[in-house]
Amino acid sequence: QVQLVESGGGLVQAGGSLRLSCAATGRTFGYYRMNWYRQAPGKEREFVASISRSGGSTSYANSVQGRFTISRDNAKNTVYLQMNSLKPEDTATYYCNAADSNYWGQGTQVTVSS
Repeated sequence: QVQLVESGGGLVQAGGSLRLSCAATGRTFGYYRMNWYRQAPGKEREFVASISRSGGSTSYANSVQGRFTISRDNAKNTVYLQMNSLKPEDTATYYCNAADSNYWGQGTQVTVSS
């Protein structure tokens, strides 16, 4: 069993930065590739970024490539999403997910004003 809790969302102006965190409980955190997804009002949930179990491999959606960085600290059971050069279209609720599982966090709201 893994429980995921996101934090770090908020209101920021366009061009600003935020760092999201996703803290996991359970001793199996390191077994999972971890993902970040987001969902804007009226839209489907979309993939944002993914990181391998060791942290050595990452992938990103084209829309965030070069602006967002995913990382993890397995000793702290935490995955991060550093978001730079934020745009209004990044406004969404951001969720972390343990890949290939039904483990999802409750989400954290990110709002980017123009």
